[in-house]
Amino acid sequence: MLRSEMLMSEVVNKPDSVTSRSADPSVEIYAVYGVEPEIQAYAMAKYSRSALSMKESLKEISRQKAEKFLNTFYFQYGHRSIADLAHVALAIEKLSILAAIAVADEQRWDGQERSTRYQDFRKSGYFTPGFGEDLVEAGDSPVPMSARELYRRTIEELFAEYESLSGAMSGYLASITPKPAEMAQDAYDRTLRARAFDISRYLLPLATNTSMGEIVNARTLESQVSRLLSHTHKEVRNLGKLLKQAATSPAYNVNEESLREMVTEIRQLSPELGARAEEELLREVRAAPTLVKYADPNNYEIETRRELRQVAGELMGNLPIAPAETVDLLDDEPLEVELATTLVYQHCHYPYRQIREAVQAAGEPIRREIVDLGLRHRGSHDELLRPFCAGQQFRFDILMDIGGFRDMHRHRRCIQIGQEFTTQHGYDAPGELEPAGARLSYDAVMRRTTRAVEDLWRRDGAEASANSQYAIPLGFRKRTLFKMDFAEVVYISELRTGPAGHFSYRNVAYAMYEAVAKKYPALAKYLRVHDVRVPVDLLKR
Repeated sequence: MLRSEMLMSEVVNKPDSVTSRSADPSVEIYAVYGVEPEIQAYAMAKYSRSALSMKESLKEISRQKAEKFLNTFYFQYGHRSIADLAHVALAIEKLSILAAIAVADEQRWDGQERSTRYQDFRKSGYFTPGFGEDLVEAGDSPVPMSARELYRRTIEELFAEYESLSGAMSGYLASITPKPAEMAQDAYDRTLRARAFDISRYLLPLATNTSMGEIVNARTLESQVSRLLSHTHKEVRNLGKLLKQAATSPAYNVNEESLREMVTEIRQLSPELGARAEEELLREVRAAPTLVKYADPNNYEIETRRELRQVAGELMGNLPIAPAETVDLLDDEPLEVELATTLVYQHCHYPYRQIREAVQAAGEPIRREIVDLGLRHRGSHDELLRPFCAGQQFRFDILMDIGGFRDMHRHRRCIQIGQEFTTQHGYDAPGELEPAGARLSYDAVMRRTTRAVEDLWRRDGAEASANSQYAIPLGFRKRTLFKMDFAEVVYISELRTGPAGHFSYRNVAYAMYEAVAKKYPALAKYLRVHDVRVPVDLLKR
């Protein structure tokens, strides 16, 4: 036997007790439960500063030590990634759909909102902003009425039409969709009712009350609160205050009632032990008392918005809004042109191409001035505004109904630059309205609503424009710029063209696919989309 083979034989045949000394140590993985978010963040952050295990760290940490650590490293030293480790669950109830869109406008966000497909929103009520008592022309009525009364009348009419259309569409869909013998009656009714709501939701105003839940890390919550406190709408600014208060105040304890009963029983057996049990089991827990306490309105965002709105008005003047496709896949352009155009885009209602033409015609000095305005008020700890997230290969300027936009808004891997809500782009009408005999009444209420919104918009007051937006139904169109990479194009196109989806975003996703296929025909075969032109079985959607 060669010496090398003898040595190998010795290594292979050594006892297990010898080889185990050089083996890797055993990996230990365990879930952690029942720890306050900020204490959990501190314990995880200690991995970079201590050799202690998670269990040892959690035994060592107190709330006071966690607060001291976070004050030092998070606020003084700027180690903001620590807040990524503290996750907070929040419920936000009885806010308007408009405000819910603002709350959810985060890239690092997980949450759910009430579905217009599965719930009847007629019972939800609606939000009423603060109106002055000045009089406005009341649509078709020759008698002026207060802004509040015109608003109330408009919203109530939309809800009445929503309720009527929901019933009418359920009946119509049932008349054209026989129930299969193997399908239970309640499942059949439930499915058709959901399809009817898909149509009647076009009449729901942005004022409609909804509810949502979110689970976010403390850094996202801090930036979210700051952004909401800087918003154009008073309701949204108030939500920012309430979110901050919820994070820093005692949280709701789902077990409090049962624990309190247990403490009472323990106290009867031993007053001393009962007192200890109450201190441990019923102590108040605050989700993020330290990490969110300094979230304030963002001056960078507020001042930049004010100046860019002025620039948008001066640059575009009174130009009529150019017609545009529902989905426009934009061409490549120099970075400075993209930045300047995007900064202006969110402060007007023009298509991206029309703004870009104006930006290019204005010349290089003006483009650089616009970019400078986007950065002029930036503070030492401010992240760049979202329009500076540039350079993506695929940029879609999309004009779609607000209801469909709410579904597309969930795609957080892409950059979304939204314009404000308006009636200037008109509204969409589902194809089922005509055969169901509901198109005339639908058009009539949409026209009356348009006039009411315009009347409210012209009213005196600092937030007249913001207040008028609450009366806009979800059927009106909204323009949004979506920027993404190829993987996200594939994901959206495949997911959102599925036959179970709403016809609004199915059409948009398919138009995205068609635009990509036209520009990159060799790649089209890799997108596994559903052809939206193929009829869909309503009971399988």
